[in-house]
Amino acid sequence: MNLIKVLFITLGLTLTANAAKAQQKIGSVNTDDIFASLSEVKTISATVDNLTKTKQTEIEKLITDYQAKLKAAQDKEKTLSEANKEAVTKELIAAQTELQGLGKKIEEARAQAAKDISAKQNELFTPLQQKVRAAISAAAKEKGINYVFDIASQETNNLVYNDGSEDITALVKSKLGASATTAKPAGKSK
Repeated sequence: MNLIKVLFITLGLTLTANAAKAQQKIGSVNTDDIFASLSEVKTISATVDNLTKTKQTEIEKLITDYQAKLKAAQDKEKTLSEANKEAVTKELIAAQTELQGLGKKIEEARAQAAKDISAKQNELFTPLQQKVRAAISAAAKEKGINYVFDIASQETNNLVYNDGSEDITALVKSKLGASATTAKPAGKSK
């Protein structure tokens, strides 16, 4: 008798687990497509591009200054003779020290520019990413979807086949007020 009860309990648990599993809905979303359709991305990209150009102009000015001082030192070196050897040598040593300082300043400016640009991207994109995540969550709840896979980058997720999942990209885009046109269909993965 106990064996029959255990079998019925096991069968009941299996059926319950299968029923719960069957109720889970899986969806997919293409965040690359969503971000490409948002006007905010164009504005953010323009802001970051302008900052990048400004930083590049500053660095190019330092490089131009470095090149001018290097040329002046090279020209000064050509005037070296026995008569002015001591004075010209002192000037060349001073020029070399100044050029080393400028070289260091250029490298520091490049490093700082990279930090500034990265910080600006994070500052501008983070709220937009949060907005997109909230829209994905709202769209998934609206559709009764339990799991949503981002199919934008196949290398960073473990989704290997998405036929049969519900693509909510268009719904998320409409929640964000973006164009509902999809750039490319998700289709089947490997």
